[in-house]
Amino acid sequence: MTLQKIADSIKTNQNIIEKKEINPIIKYIDNNTFKSTRIFTDIGEDAATIKNDDKYILVTTDRIKTSFIENFPRGAGYSSILVSVDDIYACGGTPLAASIIISVKDPESCEEILKGICEGSNKFKVPIIRGHTNVHGKCYELSSTMIGEINKEDYISAGNAQVGDNIILAVDFDGKVGKASKFYYDTITFKNSNTVLKKRKSMNEIAKKHLVNASKDVSNGGIFGTVLQLIKYSKVGANININKINIPSILINEGYDIETYIKMYLTTSFVLTAPNSNCKEIIDIFQKYEMNANVIGKIINDQNLLRINNGTESLDVIRF
Repeated sequence: MTLQKIADSIKTNQNIIEKKEINPIIKYIDNNTFKSTRIFTDIGEDAATIKNDDKYILVTTDRIKTSFIENFPRGAGYSSILVSVDDIYACGGTPLAASIIISVKDPESCEEILKGICEGSNKFKVPIIRGHTNVHGKCYELSSTMIGEINKEDYISAGNAQVGDNIILAVDFDGKVGKASKFYYDTITFKNSNTVLKKRKSMNEIAKKHLVNASKDVSNGGIFGTVLQLIKYSKVGANININKINIPSILINEGYDIETYIKMYLTTSFVLTAPNSNCKEIIDIFQKYEMNANVIGKIINDQNLLRINNGTESLDVIRF
């Protein structure tokens, strides 16, 4: 597959376009809201951090797409917990509790959403402690806010990638195509809680060993959508070798290629940046937790630029 075809696929990925469109909103909020010395990091992180003695309180918020709620209410409820959990683990933290906001047009949908939320709560061992519910809404809405914690010295930022860092992609290869979409790689629903949490605790060990400079979980923007956000927050660029992106054999057997794989929401996966000297230890840790991990690229000194290569040729794709 040509570099140009992959570049075009990245630039036309609607999930990436939507993430880019929120940049002015983020900038406006950042410029016009009250600031507190208690805040260590805020907008531009998977989880914002609030200073609390020798720990940081972690806070993250996510919204589930309306079309997903309408078509798969139970899956949407489950995902409202999943997406926030991984924001906490991505920075090395441990989730503590969540609150939920639900708006539905009918009681049946509300019941299915609640079943999914409770399933996610039990799978990831996160209590639901607050929320707001409207069962007579004019539209479907579902969002979650999750809090977690981490020791101050262990926190991994999404905005601290350093020029010269290697970029590592870690993915749980033990999965299947999800029911909701061909772009949903399910590595969770068919596994027990301990197995699912074990994979994520790889990030806790990596954080405690202070091996990486930056990390993000792979979101619905796919691998490149996640890389673009990370370099945006870090004010750097990235050069990714597309031939270094490994695809799970189950997907290859179902006809997936690099163009489709990079659009997938990989439900147990992280992008990290680290000095070359730390990469072997990081990869070894992921392997211990039964995660596939390898170096796929490098952080470059070209702000917000995504470049791709195939080992011989390279192409500048987009400036985020």
